[in-house]
This record gives sequence, C-alpha cells and structure tokens, in this order.
Amino acid sequence: MADMEIQSNKMSITEETQVTRKECGKRGRKPGRKTSTEKLDIKAKLERSRQSARECRARKKLRYQYLEELVADREKAVVALRTELERLIQWNNQLGENNTPTNNDQLLQELGILKQE
Repeated sequence: MADMEIQSNKMSITEETQVTRKECGKRGRKPGRKTSTEKLDIKAKLERSRQSARECRARKKLRYQYLEELVADREKAVVALRTELERLIQWNNQLGENNTPTNNDQLLQELGILKQE
C-alpha cells in the first residue's frame, strides 16, 4: 500500500511538472527581441558585406582596365596590319603592271626571300 502511494505521488509530481512546462509556453528566444550579441553579429555581418562589396568593385575595376588595355593593343595591331596590307596591295599592283616596285629590296627582305647583309 505504501508503495502504491509513493508511485501515485511520483506520478502526480511528474504530471504537475509537465503541466507547468506546458503552461510556460515555448522555450527559447522570443521573436522581435534581439540580444546585444545578436546586434553585434548583425553589425559584423553588415561590415563583412560592405567589405565584400568593396573588394568586388575593385576586382571589377581591374578587370575592366585589363580588357580596355587588351582592346587598345588589338586595335593597334589591326592598324598595323591594315597599313601592311595597303603596302602589299600597292606592290602587287605595281608588279601586275610590270613595274618594278620602288622598295623591291625591302619587299624581298620582309618576305624572307632576300637576306640582310
């Protein structure tokens, strides 16, 4: 009989603690309330984000500078090739008319037929 009373007392105690836990509500932090450490975390996150954005803009600027230099170099190469093409066209026209080009030796040196002395 005493054992039954002890068991019933234990059950009532566990039932009471379960009931009080349920009455307390949810455990953990409440939404909308931020602790000071969370505010610091948010500030740190914002600063990291700003730093990342600065680095991204710097990389983008370097990439555009590199591409602009590359385009400028290619444009110079195109101009040089066009002038060479015009010169070769003129020499071809002179040869087609059975005229000897004025810079015949230079033409032959550039083509690799005549070696420099």
